[in-house]
Amino acid sequence: MSLLPVTLIGDKILKRKAALIKEVDNKTVELIRDMFDTMRNANGIGLAANQVGADKSIFIIDISLVEGHEDSKPLVLINPKIIERSDKKVFIEEGCLSIPDIRAEVERPEKITITFYDTNLKEHTIDADGLLARVLQHEYDHLQGILFTDLISDEIKKSLKKDLNKIKQRKVEFQYPVTEHADYQMQL
Repeated sequence: MSLLPVTLIGDKILKRKAALIKEVDNKTVELIRDMFDTMRNANGIGLAANQVGADKSIFIIDISLVEGHEDSKPLVLINPKIIERSDKKVFIEEGCLSIPDIRAEVERPEKITITFYDTNLKEHTIDADGLLARVLQHEYDHLQGILFTDLISDEIKKSLKKDLNKIKQRKVEFQYPVTEHADYQMQL
């Protein structure tokens, strides 16, 4: 098991659009394996590559530990693209490993259709709703340089400002390894 340090709000890599994957090599497979170890160690249900400092368009999810989703299989999504969003939107509370201990209601489309490639670079399409749609959108946003805090009201952002600054400055206790500085990027 190899745990990777998680990037935090304020880290530069989180605000950039991730680079597309052209091939899946051994290093990419190792990164994905380490991402699953890191996500599970931190009790997460989704993790984007830039959240561990890797500039790659990959995210993983595993919602099988969430009640009612025990039969869900872990997913690896490479070069994902949301191709359809429902007009109906819903508010659901979200959290993020890059913004520990902060939660807020975020409005997102209730249903989406997403295309992606697996580790064999075979294309897939998923129609998703509920928790799966929520997690897919949250992680997809990471690859676009968007955090859930970018989607909340200015009033809520203002109320969280002090706590967010403490996280950026690494002045809180973390339950999992985090990057030491805002310029962190994994060398692949």
